[in-house]
Amino acid sequence: MSFKTISVIGLGYIGLPTAAMFASRKIKVIGVDVNQNAVDTINRGEIHIVEPELDMLVHAAVTEGYLKAVTVPESADAFLIAVPTPFKPCDDGQIPEPDLAYIESAAKAIAPVLKKGDLVILESTSPVGATEQMAEWLASARPDLTFPLPNQESTGETADVNVAHCPERVLPGHVVRELVENDRVIGGMTTKCSERAIALYKTFVEGDCVTTNARTAEMAKLTENSCRDVQIAFANELSIICDKLDIDVWELISLANRHPRINILQPGPGVGGHCIAVDPWFIVSKTPEEAQLIHTARKVNDAKPEWVINKVKVAIADFLQANPTKTAKDVTIACYGLAFKPDIDDLRESPALEITMKIAEFHTGKTLAVEPNIKSLPGSINKIELCHLDNARNIADINVLLVKHSEFMTKNWLNAVVIDCPGVIAYD
Repeated sequence: MSFKTISVIGLGYIGLPTAAMFASRKIKVIGVDVNQNAVDTINRGEIHIVEPELDMLVHAAVTEGYLKAVTVPESADAFLIAVPTPFKPCDDGQIPEPDLAYIESAAKAIAPVLKKGDLVILESTSPVGATEQMAEWLASARPDLTFPLPNQESTGETADVNVAHCPERVLPGHVVRELVENDRVIGGMTTKCSERAIALYKTFVEGDCVTTNARTAEMAKLTENSCRDVQIAFANELSIICDKLDIDVWELISLANRHPRINILQPGPGVGGHCIAVDPWFIVSKTPEEAQLIHTARKVNDAKPEWVINKVKVAIADFLQANPTKTAKDVTIACYGLAFKPDIDDLRESPALEITMKIAEFHTGKTLAVEPNIKSLPGSINKIELCHLDNARNIADINVLLVKHSEFMTKNWLNAVVIDCPGVIAYD
């Protein structure tokens, strides 16, 4: 069965590029999002996020009539769910548990418009078992249709609706290219589910589509990001050790990486984003006794922002000692970068944003934020002034480099009080 209409639920950093990519292949795409502003923006042929090349794709798709955005799902042949999977609230020190409320809401939203022959794919990064749970929610909402459910393998191949998990695995800032070039892991709940999912993705995917079961596909994405988290934790821990031993960590890593079998990553202010800072907890929450190394890496990376803040406090004290006529209220601190990685606008789980907000909380003087990829600060942020790079550089007494944005790499940081978390000065 061909896919004449595709629906993408969730038009964020993954859903919108995916929808635009299908639409660029002259397939009708219905994007669904609860954010009315996002829907209106897309229907004008514009985008509400920063991602290279995406604006041109969306504009062309909307102009040519292949993409439209709505707030309520409509009938389609395939549904791709790309909604957030955040944590449930928990106390400090507790292991966060994944919150599947958005997936459940998406499943219940599309259930009324499902029909025999449809395909439902969960793209959201999910804990093991989430795809099976989604199938159960769909089956409960639509008892008139059959779905491939756990422990019902005999009827799964003949189910009315096919279900699969296909995690996104793209790099922000390179999403458009990587959606096409990267291999995809296809975890169908049955063989037929996998085959139909491959047929869908091969509309634009040039990489290999590798099949497995839904649980392994879910775990594959968690494993990829947990591996990165562990590697970053090593680099972050190394930076703390080097600071104590008065060693330049950037030179050290450069020297160590000359070994043909060593590839140490770069340290930073912590780990952010919707994947690496989140996904390892999905493994830890399921298997807390077994995931010792993964758990430790998470704690190392989550603790790095506090280490940075302590460095800022020491810098303030040193500045006041060198300038005895001034008080803390006279000290201006500029924080450079709020996004979770270079050259994007994504603030999700960003350690840079966390650090900047905490500095503004304890510091009685002015706190500036320089983030060239956003036009305004989120409404929940107080006591922070969004500032242009040149202005901040001219008036700040203490400069806290948090993200290696391209704009910061070309600036002269000589003769300034600088706390360099991502290694900007190492390449200055």
